[in-house]
Amino acid sequence: MTLEDNETNDHMSATADDEPDKCEASGAATDQEFIFIHDTGFNVLIQCPAIDAFEVQVSAMELVQEIHHLLMDREDTCHRTCFSLQLDGMTLDNFTELKNIAGLKEGSVIRVVEEPYTVREARIHLRHVRDLLKSLDPSDAYNGIDLNSLSFVNIISQSDISDKKRVLRADSVDCTPPEYILPGSRDRQLLPLQPQSKEQKGPIALKVLTSSGWNPPPGTRKLHGDLMYLYVITLEDKRYHVTSSTRGFYVNESTEEEFNPKPANPKVVYHSLIDLLNQISPTFKRNFASIQRKRHQRHPFERVATPYQMYSWTAPHLEHTIDSIRAEDAFSSKLGYEEHIPGQTRDWNEELQTTRELKRKTLPERLLRERAIFKVHSDFVAAASRGAVAVIDGNVIAINPGEETKMQMFIWNNIFFSLGFDVRDHYKELGGDAAAFAAPTNDLQGVKAYSAIDIEGLYTLGTAVIDYKGYRVTAQSIIPGILEREQEQSVVYGSVDFGKTVVSHSKYLELLNKAAQVLKILPHKVVTDGGQEVEICSSVECKGIIGNDGRHYILDLLRTFPPDPNFLIVDDLELSPEVRALGFPRHHKHKLCCLRQELVDSFFESRYLMFIKLAAFHLQQKGLRNLKEQEMKYKAIESNDNNDIEMIDSESKDNINEEYKENQNPLHDTNDNKSEEETENYKKIVESFTSGEKSDIDSTKEIVRKAAQSVGSLKDNEFDIRFNPDVFSPGVKHLDSTEESLKKQTQLVKDAAEFLLSAQIPAFIRDSLEHTTTPFDGLTLTEALHSRGINMRYLGKIAELLVAHKPLEYLHSIVVSELICRSVKHIFTNYIQGIEMMSLSSAISHFLNCFLSSCQTIPQPSTTDELQFRQSRRKNKRKTRQNLISSQDNNDWVNLSPKSFWSSLRNELDSYYGWTLTPDSIDSCVETFNLQKISILRLFCIRTGIQLLLREYHFDHKTRITFTDEDVLNMFPVVKHIHPRASDAYNFYSTGQRKIQDGYLKEGYELISEALNLLNNVYGAMHSEIAQCLRMLARLNYIMGDHSEAIAFQQKAVLMSEKVNGIDHPYTITEYTHLALYCFASSQVSTSLKFLYRARYLLTLICGENHPEMAILDVSTVLLCYVSIESSANHLSNIGLILHAVGEYDLSLRFLENALKLNLRYFGSKSLKVAVSYHLVARTQSCMGDFRGALQYEKETFSIYRQQLGEEHDKTKESSECLRHLTQQAVVLQKKMNEIYKGNSTAVIPPIQIQPPSVSSVLDMLNIINGILFVQLSPQEVESFKGEFANSNSKDISDVSPKKSAQTNGFASESDFVKENNEINKQSVITTEG
Repeated sequence: MTLEDNETNDHMSATADDEPDKCEASGAATDQEFIFIHDTGFNVLIQCPAIDAFEVQVSAMELVQEIHHLLMDREDTCHRTCFSLQLDGMTLDNFTELKNIAGLKEGSVIRVVEEPYTVREARIHLRHVRDLLKSLDPSDAYNGIDLNSLSFVNIISQSDISDKKRVLRADSVDCTPPEYILPGSRDRQLLPLQPQSKEQKGPIALKVLTSSGWNPPPGTRKLHGDLMYLYVITLEDKRYHVTSSTRGFYVNESTEEEFNPKPANPKVVYHSLIDLLNQISPTFKRNFASIQRKRHQRHPFERVATPYQMYSWTAPHLEHTIDSIRAEDAFSSKLGYEEHIPGQTRDWNEELQTTRELKRKTLPERLLRERAIFKVHSDFVAAASRGAVAVIDGNVIAINPGEETKMQMFIWNNIFFSLGFDVRDHYKELGGDAAAFAAPTNDLQGVKAYSAIDIEGLYTLGTAVIDYKGYRVTAQSIIPGILEREQEQSVVYGSVDFGKTVVSHSKYLELLNKAAQVLKILPHKVVTDGGQEVEICSSVECKGIIGNDGRHYILDLLRTFPPDPNFLIVDDLELSPEVRALGFPRHHKHKLCCLRQELVDSFFESRYLMFIKLAAFHLQQKGLRNLKEQEMKYKAIESNDNNDIEMIDSESKDNINEEYKENQNPLHDTNDNKSEEETENYKKIVESFTSGEKSDIDSTKEIVRKAAQSVGSLKDNEFDIRFNPDVFSPGVKHLDSTEESLKKQTQLVKDAAEFLLSAQIPAFIRDSLEHTTTPFDGLTLTEALHSRGINMRYLGKIAELLVAHKPLEYLHSIVVSELICRSVKHIFTNYIQGIEMMSLSSAISHFLNCFLSSCQTIPQPSTTDELQFRQSRRKNKRKTRQNLISSQDNNDWVNLSPKSFWSSLRNELDSYYGWTLTPDSIDSCVETFNLQKISILRLFCIRTGIQLLLREYHFDHKTRITFTDEDVLNMFPVVKHIHPRASDAYNFYSTGQRKIQDGYLKEGYELISEALNLLNNVYGAMHSEIAQCLRMLARLNYIMGDHSEAIAFQQKAVLMSEKVNGIDHPYTITEYTHLALYCFASSQVSTSLKFLYRARYLLTLICGENHPEMAILDVSTVLLCYVSIESSANHLSNIGLILHAVGEYDLSLRFLENALKLNLRYFGSKSLKVAVSYHLVARTQSCMGDFRGALQYEKETFSIYRQQLGEEHDKTKESSECLRHLTQQAVVLQKKMNEIYKGNSTAVIPPIQIQPPSVSSVLDMLNIINGILFVQLSPQEVESFKGEFANSNSKDISDVSPKKSAQTNGFASESDFVKENNEINKQSVITTEG
């Protein structure tokens, strides 16, 4: 079978669950698609002016515009921006795909033709020159500008780690870790988070490049082709006035005092500004070449922009330099216009909806559609973020300026902005401002759900929720025509007054009914105040508006999912005794608490499995009864008539009876983690009986009715689990054809909420105990809980339950830290609103001091330090009164004290999370819950968008405050939005994973490589899902023995994770750990240690040493130290080295003892991980000469291996042999010591036999620690194994493909990342390479 065949089958099987009827019909087409994708790469020749022609590899899927971008990035052509590409004299359209260009083939020559400039092109060229000059400067990344972000992997390695010629040298090995990452160190330094390179900014090429004061050109000069004038000061301190004309750039004769636009001598025009500057300044020429050389020495990924802006919570002190282009961006183009489309704003709604209407039948069509959707969406999010900042900073005029500030709405760049306040008491009955603040995130979840389903003809708005300076801003695209009329006149479906009046529409019912089937929403009828019956397929708040473009839009999706009765105080709402025993229902700040989509899906699957089991059980019982009745009938006939009738043989009866006993309790284990095989068996039983004779149909219906009734199905004759989102909505009257129907709907919602408490939370704790889920910090904790459908408002209950589990101390600390940070964020949101701009930094630093500083007396800050208002001599009472009101409103923040802060924090924790905080200060809190102040600070800054100065903060000083206003550098927006997915790439990736788990590494590798190709087609070069794909490819290359390729892929994964996830994100720590392993396998020991030290530092920074992952890092570090000692010992042989080696063993022992302590704490005394730790400690102590201590630890190893693996296991025998060797060494040493004590002058202590492990044995141990097990098999055994495996898995692959619900966004949800890692870490890899 060819790769194309494999991919076709696997892709189709991956989508078989969703589209079973389409698979067979589209087989041939799909086959052609895959062949097409593999045959698309070819080379073309690019011919540029003034340089030699060069070859470029392109793909038929690319646009012509991508060749433009490639040329603008190349070192020798980067200074060109205004040009066209021509093939055989024909100019190519930038937005045409290469496959659609006639005559373009392998070896074609594409000419670069310089085009005349326009004002727009001149401005783009000037900006590009600025970007080239600043390309080494990290300022834009620190300031969160233009999608730039930080990466430090190459600074840490101090070399190109992908260089295949690197070999291990003695002088290159340095295994001494910094003091601040040693086990037991309490010093949590912040400066190493962003290591600064010596040549980070690079050389300066120009002093000044700015627009001239002579702009714009007068009319007479415009007729001569003048577009704009520039002013340049070179490093030689020469001043030039430059004219930008339609033909290019030249120096004119103007000065600061006199305008003379005539060309200066020599009268030469250059098409590129860079060429002109090279001619007038030799220093510029030299330094610009140096900048470009260093830029291209960097990894290509370091130069690629991220799809969404990343913000750093720390930054060093940056020098603020003159930059006219940056200034122009800030005060003109970015306020209302996009720089690439001057003169008009983008119609975001039209772009978003048009991309969704693109064809999607074939793979190329889907790739084009998903790429367009992703590009427009990422542009929309960037524009929405800028607009929200402009709105809060007061740079946008409200469309209702006469209203109160909180009620104002804004339009900027064709995006509608509203604030998260209760406008006109709209949410008065639901919680006021608290409900208005929560509604946008609920609405975003609804938009996410409907966008993922992607129903043709049903449209959602582009939506982003931005938190900035304490305000919540909702940004939405604008429905055509909605601003021309009142909302009441526009709405054709739903309610504008929470159910008092409701309207419906046949087309909306048709569209929403399709979506409701996937989202498990129950179509239901409500009664308006006028007594009219109206059918709806959503909550009443969902509104349908037909735009002027004829599209059917839905908005206000805040109640898409069922309400959470555990947080609703409703009359006549009776929860189960088990739920009441846990302290529910609880009062919440608002009544918009909803269950998550992940919970709805999990509950549905759980009830469906229960339904199948019950039906199968009853049907089996029925079948057994029929058999027994038949047997009794035969017996009666035999005894009466003495006929020789054959009976059911005894073996069959025994089997039946045995089966009957086994099925007496079909629900003895309702664990959701049951294999899908078991579910399939139950389904087959049901099918076998339901397809029987007609006489059995009535009894079968009765059985199905019983099963449906047992699982709470809304219908008696079939399985029907759907939810009425309005079941607890105040003001909504339900049309009850039967009282029983509404009662069932209510009970189903209560059951789902109880399922969260009785199944999902215990499952999360169980997974944590089994280490299948291991959160690192609050961010990964949130992802892990959300993936199980657990809302964060249950965090207090989780904290209470974790107290009983000693091995989960680390998780309890993370949960408490998250509780505190979230509650502090609630307080900060109210605190920061309304503070005048001049006092923001002082207010933020004062808040942080009250929160985290140990200073006993925090001084009350002054409101203004830099300026004082001069009092007017005129007595104007009105002005005085306004100033007083303003001053009183804005200066309440100065009254905050640590005592009042911690009082507010305890109240917030109790009221919002139902969790009681006993400590009354940060110091007692840190001591009680084993927290870290630096970790809390990091999480709080990330949650609120605060950027602090990169320096060491001394939290524990009793007489000096920790933060000053100079430490607060910036505030950034915190943006929430949906994530468009690459569906075909996800299918390839999932199928590839299954192939790998089945042992077919090569096939899996090819599928995941194809997934990477598709991801690059959709997302571009930079995305978190691409990082995940790269990590998997690196691991596969490593397993298959290609270490250099593994390093190349993993280096990209680390770089990408730093840029798109963050330099200190937990995923980045995982990537660094993997890269260290691959570097070590390639003999780059010193580099490997640097990466391990980096991973350990980041882990101590975000969660401290008290974490299970720390044990793995410590053991890996020690093993690498062994090899570095061995390397040094092989090259040097003096006594100083031996002392050095012993010193390194002391260091190793510190790491190992810490790892042993952590493994004992989290895995128990009988764990194999503990056995490995004991063995490594024993090995280290034996190398140091402490044979007695080594014996003691090795005995523990032997005991665990014997108990867990048995006497005959290789590990047990290996440990036994080690014990014998250690005993022998200890006896020899003791004899010599006894002789010395007896006064024997000739007796000397024998030299310590330092026998560090070989590189290969260390690599084997690292593989085991990282979950990779190589089993040596002969080729015949491999083939036999594969044959057996294929026979045992004869089911079609689609039967075992993981079912992904509609909410799945991208490759993996948050905890799928953790699950995938853990599953990979557990699997055994079969290979003949050993």
